[in-house]
Amino acid sequence: MKERARSAQDKAQRSEDLLRAAEALATELGGVRFITVQAVTERAGLHRTGVRRYYSSREELLLELAERGWGQWRAAIAEAVAQRAGLGPEDVAGVVTDTITGLPVFCDLLTHVTLTLEGDVDMERARRYKAASFAAHDAIVDTLGLVSSMTPDQLRGLLAATLALASTGWQVSHPTPTLAALYEQVPEWGHVAFDFAPRLKLLLTALAVGLHAVIPDTGPAPRAN
Repeated sequence: MKERARSAQDKAQRSEDLLRAAEALATELGGVRFITVQAVTERAGLHRTGVRRYYSSREELLLELAERGWGQWRAAIAEAVAQRAGLGPEDVAGVVTDTITGLPVFCDLLTHVTLTLEGDVDMERARRYKAASFAAHDAIVDTLGLVSSMTPDQLRGLLAATLALASTGWQVSHPTPTLAALYEQVPEWGHVAFDFAPRLKLLLTALAVGLHAVIPDTGPAPRAN
């Protein structure tokens, strides 16, 4: 059992330990829905009440993990396109798909953020999450806009679809143990548990091509005087 953190650096490390423990458990257990505060603190080597010094609730801990996921996605996209230019809509869809599916816990959390996490923390914590997620979203649009033929409006539409499809698709393709057992008993129902990454890439490619075709490029916005 780790001793109580004394310095700011120690506290930051304990906070990071809790986030890593939560992410590891989500991966091992098949989703964040199965995570408990006790399991996270035990995995991090802290006393079961220790989490309260860093996060006021399970929801705040998971919202922090989701906020970090936004930063990881933004960084992954920047790295993926760092040496590229002239990307078409199909290429952009591929980058977006590959980077977000490389963050499975983030995909899972997107559902829980909307359903519970944002609403179950205090307003200031929700405000910080919103500010960080919007900043990451806008940075992704800017990054992809510099290397592709897609306009900001087209990219915003693609990202909106990505968030919706990734969150829902992850849940459908990772059924609970009860549903997995049911699909074994009734195989014709199991087709809904599709292969997540290939299906997402197919849908996002179609959307990117369609958005590129139907949303006009209106040129740069007029500059303010």
